[in-house]
Amino acid sequence: MQYRKLGKTGFDISEISLGTWQVGGKWGADFSHETADAILNAAVDSGINFIDTADVYGNGESEKAVGRFVKTRSERLFVATKCGRQLNPHVNQAYQPAVLRKFVEDSLTNMGLETLDLIQLHCPPTEVYYRPEIFELFDRLKDEGKILNLGISVEKVEEALKGIEYDNVTSVQIIFNVFRQRPAELFFEQAKKKDIGVIVRVPLASGLLTGKFSKNSTFTEGDHRNFNRNGEHFDKGETFSGIDYETGLSAVDELKALFPEHPNLAPIALRWILQHDAVSTVIPGASRPEQVLSNLDVFNIPALTSEQVSNINQVYQNSIKPLVHHLW
Repeated sequence: MQYRKLGKTGFDISEISLGTWQVGGKWGADFSHETADAILNAAVDSGINFIDTADVYGNGESEKAVGRFVKTRSERLFVATKCGRQLNPHVNQAYQPAVLRKFVEDSLTNMGLETLDLIQLHCPPTEVYYRPEIFELFDRLKDEGKILNLGISVEKVEEALKGIEYDNVTSVQIIFNVFRQRPAELFFEQAKKKDIGVIVRVPLASGLLTGKFSKNSTFTEGDHRNFNRNGEHFDKGETFSGIDYETGLSAVDELKALFPEHPNLAPIALRWILQHDAVSTVIPGASRPEQVLSNLDVFNIPALTSEQVSNINQVYQNSIKPLVHHLW
């Protein structure tokens, strides 16, 4: 495992870490603490030391599993969680300091921790980033010893750029992958300049970039890849990176032609991300331990050549960019 610094947090964290949206089962399945333990142990046994969760994952069960797990290990594990998505309706006006404080305190209770290494605003509406009182709350929580660092999880580059104007924001979690390249422009430049940690989520475009899906692939009723393709329940960019499924399959076929020796494209897609030095860590999810190990195959392949990177980027330029680049 290789490690990088998470910006001004000073944390040295694994280049490949673990996102826990689907820990315990496939998206939409009942949460299994036994499966969660197996996934978490496989991750840490492999050198992963950064775990990203949220209060809404499994209605708090993911946080409970992570909190219980870290107490069973002797390694220094960094735990990040998120707050805000419990708000219903999830609108700007619902974001209030007192409500967010309660969410943070509930997360501490769920995990049985005294202090959170990193708390992140969980993809709030764009207007929230223009409200200083929201960000000031987290200075008070830090003074009280309830958090060590504040981060933001964003949908749009605009939100990331606005969020890092606040001095207490230490990290940004953002979608970045072969099919979502806009963050590599102005945002990465500014993140490096301000020593902001960059946590990459949805690195495989909801599995599309593994190359394992086809027109005949099916997804369960509770899987967002089935019910959120057009943003019916949350930002459509979270599902297949906002790419029309059939368009994505066609672009993946182009990538497969570039790497015929790699039936599983995931290591290629992850390597492409890690070759951006602004990135601190990538947090692919896993619904079983074998997927954790599969993601770590990225360390078994050489760095991509400049020609390979150029060819990958050409697929994006020709097939994907006109459809999504301007949206996020």
